[in-house]
Amino acid sequence: MELFLEYGWVLLVLVALEGLLAADNALVLAIMVKRLPEQDRKRALFYGLAGAFVFRALSLFVISFLVDIWQIQAIGALYLLFIAANHIFRKVMFKNKKIEETTGVVVEDKKPGFWMTVLKVELADIAFAIDSILAAVALAVALPPSGLPKIGGMDGGQFLVIFAGGFIGLIIMRFAANLFVKLLHARPSLEIAAFVIVGWVGVKLAVITLAHPDIGILSEAFAHSTAWKLSFYVVLVGIAAAGWFLSGGKAASKSKAAGAELEKQMG
Repeated sequence: MELFLEYGWVLLVLVALEGLLAADNALVLAIMVKRLPEQDRKRALFYGLAGAFVFRALSLFVISFLVDIWQIQAIGALYLLFIAANHIFRKVMFKNKKIEETTGVVVEDKKPGFWMTVLKVELADIAFAIDSILAAVALAVALPPSGLPKIGGMDGGQFLVIFAGGFIGLIIMRFAANLFVKLLHARPSLEIAAFVIVGWVGVKLAVITLAHPDIGILSEAFAHSTAWKLSFYVVLVGIAAAGWFLSGGKAASKSKAAGAELEKQMG
């Protein structure tokens, strides 16, 4: 029962994090296809998201073989910390209206071709997938063994949690992002809180890296201890609560307008 609750809690955290990140991502994708003729918008998004699903599945299978290599863990931890710090810095310091995603995707003013737009959507999806998968891996690798057969080089239960989180993220990006966009406009600090959580997840992966037997700076027992896991989730919930309560409420009209725009573009 305890094992089930721990896996369920991690999956719940992943779904919430995926939802907040997917809303931002979906809004970027909707803006990217906005200049296409109306009949081509849904097709461009469909091709892009279909490619993203294939990429996530393949990259997850590959990373399942590499997840125990401390160099890969270290790169993942640094990358998560970087994207969190980069996004928060730009959000706080540069409050301009240029449409730019955390990975550096910028939407141009000139009218794009259909397949060039599909390619841009695909590249943006891949960038989003890397963020998502690394965050999911950082959360899942600290879970206790499930007893399920290994998939790739990873415990079957851990693999399924990561896969479910990524798959749910794509569903949210396609069908439920409208609701999350409205939530982000009503509670804007949640976006910053989501990236603070990404950074905190990077810290978790860094702890696992430093506790790797080949490094041994931290004890392996500490990295998997109940005290550290409890501290991690208490801080995580605290960050989410702070993002919610510090936001206040914005005008409902802004939320409706943003949601309507996304719904129109995403179909």
